[in-house]
Amino acid sequence: MLDLIAIIGPTASGKTTLAVALAKRIGTEIISADSRQLYRGMDIGTGKDIDEYTIDGVTIPYHLIDICPAGYRYNLFEYVRDFNNVYADMLSRGKQPLLCGGTGLYVETILKGYALPPVPENSSLRQSLQDKTLDELADILRTYKTLHNTTDIDTCKRAIRAIEIAEYYSKQSPELLEPRPLKNTLIVGVDIDRELRRAKITRRLHERLQEGMVDEVKALLDSGIAPESLIYYGLEYKFLTEYVIGHISYDDMVERLEIAIHQFAKRQMTWFRGMERRGHTIRWIDATIPTDEKVDIIEHWISQQSYK
Repeated sequence: MLDLIAIIGPTASGKTTLAVALAKRIGTEIISADSRQLYRGMDIGTGKDIDEYTIDGVTIPYHLIDICPAGYRYNLFEYVRDFNNVYADMLSRGKQPLLCGGTGLYVETILKGYALPPVPENSSLRQSLQDKTLDELADILRTYKTLHNTTDIDTCKRAIRAIEIAEYYSKQSPELLEPRPLKNTLIVGVDIDRELRRAKITRRLHERLQEGMVDEVKALLDSGIAPESLIYYGLEYKFLTEYVIGHISYDDMVERLEIAIHQFAKRQMTWFRGMERRGHTIRWIDATIPTDEKVDIIEHWISQQSYK
């Protein structure tokens, strides 16, 4: 058994379909690495497509999907904690851990085995920072050698928590924070031609609008979630919320959202190429190859890796 098999790729590349087929073939389960499919009620906009997890009448168990209420701001520390719990459980049951998703930060953090122990609340530190501006808090955070994930400092509350984490880590022994990378891994990247990817993104966007993506956002807002909380999630939830609350027109929403999704897919590929520069070997597989043939190829790679 490998330490981990990871199926990665940009949005609309078909990675979930491939992961499900592979999971069925080797008799395992899927751990999601998608930073938005974590949220309940955010289904159409995140492309959750739960029906994809049923193949030939067999439903493949999945993890780390629908584990948080919409409106919550889940973070990397929570993901590592939750992943490790699922990972340990799968190993205890003899299941091959199979990770699938397009959130590169999640995937790479798991592969590198970063130690992110829980950090207790520091009341005195919080009190000393409560009157600082966001810019001042960001400056304080930069003074620490081990920077917290800077994407988490969009509000004063989150910046203070980031400082709290950095302060706690600065006082821990190096051994506690030493990364423990997964060594025997197979990373499979789904390689999709840029123009094909763009066409699939455009088609999928219009399909999801027809499936009721606008109504999904209206329902989330009607449930009491603040517009700014949905806008925080970006992409579909940003632009559809702005449309629903009357800030932009429908046509403007569709046009801007489509552009944003194309840009997002490009950023995903930039991250994956960066992973290769940072020492990760990614075996790229052509998205246009039939799924069963792709699974055959991956099974061959697994057998090669297993005997190393």
